[in-house]
Amino acid sequence: MDSPVSKLTAASARLALTARPRRNRKSDWARRLVRETRLSADDLIWPLFLLDGAGRCEPITSMPGVYRYSIDTALEAIEEAASLGVPAVALFPNTDPALRDPHGSAALDPENLVCLACGAIKKAVPGIGIITDVALDPYTSHGHDGLLVGDEIVNDETVAVLTAQAVNQARAGADVIAPSDMMDGRIGAIRAALDAEGFENVQIMSYAAKYASAFYGPFRDAIGTNKTLRGDKRTYQMDPANSDEALREVALDLEQGADMVMVKPGMPYLDIVRRVVDAFHAPTFAYQVSGEYAMIEAAAANGWLDGERAMMESLTAFKRAGAAGVLTYYAPRAAALLRRG
Repeated sequence: MDSPVSKLTAASARLALTARPRRNRKSDWARRLVRETRLSADDLIWPLFLLDGAGRCEPITSMPGVYRYSIDTALEAIEEAASLGVPAVALFPNTDPALRDPHGSAALDPENLVCLACGAIKKAVPGIGIITDVALDPYTSHGHDGLLVGDEIVNDETVAVLTAQAVNQARAGADVIAPSDMMDGRIGAIRAALDAEGFENVQIMSYAAKYASAFYGPFRDAIGTNKTLRGDKRTYQMDPANSDEALREVALDLEQGADMVMVKPGMPYLDIVRRVVDAFHAPTFAYQVSGEYAMIEAAAANGWLDGERAMMESLTAFKRAGAAGVLTYYAPRAAALLRRG
C-alpha cells in the first residue's frame, strides 16, 4: 500500500522554479566556492594568563583547557601558537595578592609579570605581536580597573596612572597597548605619553565599547579578582542595553589616537560590531570572553553540542559581523584545525 507521502509526491508536479539556491549547497566544493566569509589563523589573537614562578602550568577550573603559565612555560605555548600562524598574544597577569594594593602600584613596576614576559617573548618568539592590557584590576586590592576614593572610581587620577602603566609596558617591549579600563580621555593621554617617550610606533587597541557584562566571571577567576572585587563596574563599563552610546565611545577613541578598537563581549554584541564597522571603517576587533568560552566547553563536555563545530561557527560569526579579528581562548586550537583544513 502506498503511504500518504508517496501518494502526495506522485500527485504533485515539479515546482516551476528558476532559482534553486540549494544548487550552491549540493557539495563541499560548491559550498567552498560561494562562501562569503573566511576565517584564518591571521584573524586570531590568543589571550594568555601569567603567574609567578617557574615550570608552572595551572589549569583554570572555570575555563576547561585554559591555563595560567609561568613565563618559561608560556614561551613554549607561545612558540607553538606562532608556529600555527597565530599573529599575536594578549597578556593578562594573575598578580600575587601580596603585591596588590589600593593604588595598583605593581602596574608601574618594570619587573612585574607582564613586563618580564614582554622581554622574554621578544627574545624567544620575536615574530609574534605582544598586546598588553592597561587597567589596574590585576594590581588593586579592591579589584577595580581604577583608583577607588570612597565609593567612587575616580577618572582623571586613574588616567594618570594608566598613562604611566602604558609607558612602562612600551618600555618592556609591548607592540600594542590595549586600555580596557573605560576611563574617559585615557586614549588621548596614553597616545601623548607614548609619543613623548619615543614610542610613536606602539599601537593602541582600545577597548572602546566594553560592557558591564555577566560573561566575565571565569576571567576574574583566572586573574584572581573574583574574591577581591568590591561592588561592580557599572559606573565605568557600558550598560548592556545601549547601542548608540558605543558609537560615541568609539568615535572619541579614534579621535584621540586609537589605531584599532574593540567590542567586548563578543557573541552577545555582534550587532555592535557591525554598527561600529559600518560607521567608522576602522580595524574593529571582538573579544570572545571567558563566559562565552566556558559555555561552549561546558555544553560540549555534557554532549549537548559538537564543541569543535560550535567553536568554528562562533569564530566565523565574528568575521561575518565585520570584525577584523577575534581575541579568543580558542586561538591555538582553531589555528590547528584551520591548518588541517
